[in-house]
Amino acid sequence: MELPKDFLWGGALAANQCEGSFDTDGKGLSIMDVFTKGDKNSKRRVTNGVLTGEIYPNHWGNHFYVNYQEDIELMAEMGFKCLRLSIAWSRIFPKGDEVSPNEEGLAFYESVFKLLKKHRIEPIVTLSHYEMPLHLVTEYGSWRNRKLIHFFEHYCRVVMTRFKPYVKYWITFNELNAIEFMPYFPAGLIFEDSENPQEVIYQSGHHILLASAKAVQVAHEVNPENKVGCMALFGMNYPRTCHPEDVLKAENVNNDFLGLIDVQVRGYYSRRQLRKYQSLGIDIAISEEDKVVLKAGKVDFCSFSYYMSLVQGEDRPGENEVKGNMVAGLENPYLKNNEWGWQIDSIGLRTTLNYLYNRYQIPLFIVENGLGAEDILVDDHVNDSYRISYFENHLKEMKKAVIEDAVDLMGYTAWGCIDLVSAGTGEMKKRYGLVYVDADDYGQGSFKRYRKDSFYWYKETIETNGNNL
Repeated sequence: MELPKDFLWGGALAANQCEGSFDTDGKGLSIMDVFTKGDKNSKRRVTNGVLTGEIYPNHWGNHFYVNYQEDIELMAEMGFKCLRLSIAWSRIFPKGDEVSPNEEGLAFYESVFKLLKKHRIEPIVTLSHYEMPLHLVTEYGSWRNRKLIHFFEHYCRVVMTRFKPYVKYWITFNELNAIEFMPYFPAGLIFEDSENPQEVIYQSGHHILLASAKAVQVAHEVNPENKVGCMALFGMNYPRTCHPEDVLKAENVNNDFLGLIDVQVRGYYSRRQLRKYQSLGIDIAISEEDKVVLKAGKVDFCSFSYYMSLVQGEDRPGENEVKGNMVAGLENPYLKNNEWGWQIDSIGLRTTLNYLYNRYQIPLFIVENGLGAEDILVDDHVNDSYRISYFENHLKEMKKAVIEDAVDLMGYTAWGCIDLVSAGTGEMKKRYGLVYVDADDYGQGSFKRYRKDSFYWYKETIETNGNNL
């Protein structure tokens, strides 16, 4: 047996991390345009507007806005069946609350989609990937405000109508569940001293869930053939030991990770999630009309990012903590770490696929997976055998999940298929791509593209539909 013939192989990008041209052709500021550079040892900071003397790597990205034609040609050369990318909301509605869209922004994405169609590459479009308009934060308080549901629905209707001939796969919000531990990324939340952060997070999360449900309804109305997915940040949390306390702790963390994603898939809040709010002493305003909207806006598929697994257990002194992709857990002695401390667990991808499919019983889609590393360009060549090994091991486990475990999997998109700015650290040197971009953390360089060794390996993998694994 082998993978389905229509399996969607491809790569993934986010507008704020790759496009650059942050103030070009009518684009408004997004929340990532005021997010400074960081590194392994220092966190990125949110500034009050764009300040002189600060470094904002998202302002240049990898120049995809001006280089998209060459980039798509490279994707076509690799044989991509799909490309996951996002629309920068602030390119379409610079402030987010306008009635009329920015035609230059619409024209840009239409050109991208036309070129993808020419090469028979299916776009998988994320509507909000950590790049909401900054004006919605400063003027309305971000997703605290129910008015944003209407603004987002209007944005969705505009782009879904305009791009109906080109796009049939949509994702509403990227890693929505990250709002619980990194609230600025998915929701642009900055807290006042007088606020209860948890109450703000979960009320904002409720409004985003309603906006997601509205997007699903709009998509199905505009084109009944449209398929709309949620997107979860997830990797299995293992118990540190078989001690029942450790097992319970790991299962509780897994359930907490997916509490909001459950709503997108099932169309209602679980009793567990509502009890969680009660135990936290917070009151989330959920009307009867809201419940109807959530039920009518269930997603068609569940996409997710997978980079690492974690270990959980009851607290014991002296244990090492590891972090990665905004999450943390205990160190797993059976795994190796990458340069940024993320633990590499290919079997964990198979376990995660089984866990999610058994939980939801709807098609899954791996839309982020990859290895960040400090690649070295020598004589126009990058030997990234470590990345090939990473992909090979993960894709072997993915195949087992599909062929042996009967998981319904739509496709796989390698994250950052062309080097881009890291969301977590704001670095360019933390490279994920199959294509090297000659640019440093400060936007210096030719921005010329070079095929890495992994480029050719992935090309063969797609050509053989994974039979080379």
